[in-house]
Amino acid sequence: MLNLNSVMIGTTQLKTMVSFYEKVLGKPADWVDEEHGYYGWQVGSSNLSVLEHSEMGGKAKDPGRVMFNLETSQLKEEFERIKAYGVTVIREPYEMGGGWIATLADPDGNYFQLVTPM
Repeated sequence: MLNLNSVMIGTTQLKTMVSFYEKVLGKPADWVDEEHGYYGWQVGSSNLSVLEHSEMGGKAKDPGRVMFNLETSQLKEEFERIKAYGVTVIREPYEMGGGWIATLADPDGNYFQLVTPM
């Protein structure tokens, strides 16, 4: 059996992305390697990291191709909190299968979703 260990996001605007995810996750990075341009957070049982990648420039070309979900029982409140950071709202909160989902985009245009526990 496999266990999802981490999600890595490559970017050329490292400081902007780190600042954004610090706000979204409500804490500074748990791991920082400034020499190699790496910042990581423990998020539940997985890790989310942002790393400098010289070949990743501009906005995501296919932002919905890979998405990650952040689970919360306070979806509407978290949606409003994160929306206040000036993110792009892809889809306002909606109900699906007895749970709630909202889709947003980070500063590089990558999609991520807020979801209620299912």
